[in-house]
Amino acid sequence: MSYQKKLALWQAAQLPDYLAKDLEKYTPEEQEDAFYQNLSFGTAGMRGVLGAGTNRINIFTVRQVTEALARYIDAQGVTAQKRGVAISFDSRHFSPEFASDAAAVLSAHGIKSYLFSSLRPTPELSFAVRELNAFAGIMITASHNSKEYNGYKVYGEDGGQMVPEAVNIVVEELEKVSDVFSIKLDESRANVEIIDQVIDDKYLEKMTTVTVDKALVAKEGASLKFVYSPLHGTGQYIGEKALQQAGFTNYSIVKEQAVIDGDFPTVKKPNPEDAAALELAIEYAKRDGADAVVATDPDADRMGTAVKLADGTFQVLTGNQIAAVLVNYLLTAKKKTNTLPADGAIVTSIVSSRFASTVAESFGVTTADVLTGFKYIAATIDEYEATKSNTFLFGFEESFGYLVKPFSHDKDAIQALVLFAEVAAYYKSQGKTFADGVQELFEKFGYFEEKTISLDFPGIHGNDEMAAIIAKFRDNQPETIGGVAVTRIQDFSTATETRADRTSITLPQPKANVLKYWLADGSWVAVRPSGTEPKLKFYIGVVSDTQEKSQAKINVIADDLMSYAK
Repeated sequence: MSYQKKLALWQAAQLPDYLAKDLEKYTPEEQEDAFYQNLSFGTAGMRGVLGAGTNRINIFTVRQVTEALARYIDAQGVTAQKRGVAISFDSRHFSPEFASDAAAVLSAHGIKSYLFSSLRPTPELSFAVRELNAFAGIMITASHNSKEYNGYKVYGEDGGQMVPEAVNIVVEELEKVSDVFSIKLDESRANVEIIDQVIDDKYLEKMTTVTVDKALVAKEGASLKFVYSPLHGTGQYIGEKALQQAGFTNYSIVKEQAVIDGDFPTVKKPNPEDAAALELAIEYAKRDGADAVVATDPDADRMGTAVKLADGTFQVLTGNQIAAVLVNYLLTAKKKTNTLPADGAIVTSIVSSRFASTVAESFGVTTADVLTGFKYIAATIDEYEATKSNTFLFGFEESFGYLVKPFSHDKDAIQALVLFAEVAAYYKSQGKTFADGVQELFEKFGYFEEKTISLDFPGIHGNDEMAAIIAKFRDNQPETIGGVAVTRIQDFSTATETRADRTSITLPQPKANVLKYWLADGSWVAVRPSGTEPKLKFYIGVVSDTQEKSQAKINVIADDLMSYAK
């Protein structure tokens, strides 16, 4: 159906006033962009700009995908319907309405819903799915995107984001839901149960297992002074409870960013990966004489931090640096208490640094590399539990996502918040800072540096433009990058690794549209499209014996990549 016909259907429909006004103010170009396609539903769910249209997220596109999910659940039988769906939402515009409508669509099918009545973090939703033995979960969130966005994540029965095989079936059902304006709602929400306090209490009980050295925290926790910002999102309510029950009480909250506000008025992007999002917290820390600042994104699945240096300034750490220090602390503690398992493993993504992996290797702990997306980390944890092949010790992605204990099966910034505080307290007890911990690992293992370059491809032709660049890399494989020879090429679309001597092996990961190049000096480069946004991402990882040399390597590689991508 042409975008003009879809536009006409929406113009003829009974729309809420705010959506009708959207249609009225659209320019011709905006009309085409809002209707030229249906909002994509991928392996991470769907995410898009709020507004009227099939290529926007709104109550009708939310009802449409929920109807498709309901049909998938119906096909699994009565048991799946009774097990039901856990639903949570964040602080974004229309998140409560989207969650409520999702529950109403499910209820119309006779499917049980377990709904939080107010906003809760993504990791708590993941935990709720597992705790309630629900068949699926829905999280209304656009994670760390700017205020114009919202999104819809779907979780499987293990509490991880739904696996591709199930997503494909939901997408097939989605394509059959042609009339979004006639989807049935159970206005009484007869099959909906509110789960607030019950799940809060059980989640917090599990949080007590995240603390490694309770004696250390009891002694040092109250002396560690830090600043916490929930960036206008879900983290504060459950995060403060988790901190206080662990023994951390000497912190301050960034008051301006404790206000629940989908406009995120104090930041351009509510993303702890972005140093600018931590600026206000750093001001608090300098004023209060704090040792560190920590922030969680709106749905509290990502955590970022800035730590005090010797000169009183604050250094914003990368997700890879945070992970390396946390891994070193966890494994050191287990080794000290003789609880480090012989089959221990950490799990990370193929675009994350080798920093934490190198640290883990020094303890005899293996690293499993999985595709980008925390669902693959969750699936690996499930595999370990089923086969008893390895013991999961830690999971992370470079994009500031960490998992300490698998009672959640998604990245968990509340867990990371509590563990970070413990590690910071550990270094403070030695007269050091978290930054000293990073530096010690650099000096021992090398200066690992990483950079992510993200290119935007919005609009109708964006996907084609991205595909053309990836095809250029795939069809004309570079023999050198940054002047250094390429020794291995991993093409995950064919699950093949080709080496310089032309021999090849099969990769263990599922097929995906990702290319990765390994260079002769230990550097690596990965190229992949984002799973949720019209972005093409280049990941660069290097290591050298000084930070200056590492940064120089990154600059040369980045320039070469951008020239090749033109």
